[in-house]
Amino acid sequence: MEEAEVILECDGLHRFLGNDENRVHVLNDVSLELHAGYVYSIMGPSGCGKSTLLYLLGLLDRPDSGTIHIAGHEVSGFDDRGLSVFRNQEIGFVFQFHFLLKEFTASENVQIPMRRAGLYSRSEMQDRADHLLDLVGLGDKLDRQAHHLSGGEQQRVAIARALANDPRLLLADEPTGNLDTANSQRVFEVLQTIARETGLALLIVTHNTQVAYASDFIFTMQDGRMVD
Repeated sequence: MEEAEVILECDGLHRFLGNDENRVHVLNDVSLELHAGYVYSIMGPSGCGKSTLLYLLGLLDRPDSGTIHIAGHEVSGFDDRGLSVFRNQEIGFVFQFHFLLKEFTASENVQIPMRRAGLYSRSEMQDRADHLLDLVGLGDKLDRQAHHLSGGEQQRVAIARALANDPRLLLADEPTGNLDTANSQRVFEVLQTIARETGLALLIVTHNTQVAYASDFIFTMQDGRMVD
């Protein structure tokens, strides 16, 4: 069987925070590789560097040293505008809090990244948003305002929004952290199915052991390092 495409590869990432007197080595020589169609989880105690790593991989922050390749592009040479454009087109984010615009409908929320990218006509955005909401099981709630949806439904809208521009990489930071067991399971199954069917690489930061052990691979972090 042909090996799956490498979507993300980072090598030797270091990140320091604070000034010289109180300098903290938050990430220490972190390397990993993510392949298309697979689900990866990162576990570790609070403060070990998981979220910092996710922000670097999501191009929301820059490492002090090390390299990041995403979809065949080495991104360290991009300026801030280049990073923003690349991030919006190639990377999707799902957070613990859904950050939906509560007065907007489910469909309108999903269209926000598409409007920012400027790649689709109005009708194309509508059709794509409706398709993505159907994909996450909300095809019957396209015109429901976000604040009239349950917590689990809102998180599934957030997943659809993260897929708006057909990203190659999906990063999720505690996506089930505010959900009960049943909704946690459903949200994870939606994410897992999307990774399998669309061929994106999915990386989840989680404290939920059920989510982690249902992933294809688990990375364990401690004190800024990958230990397993």
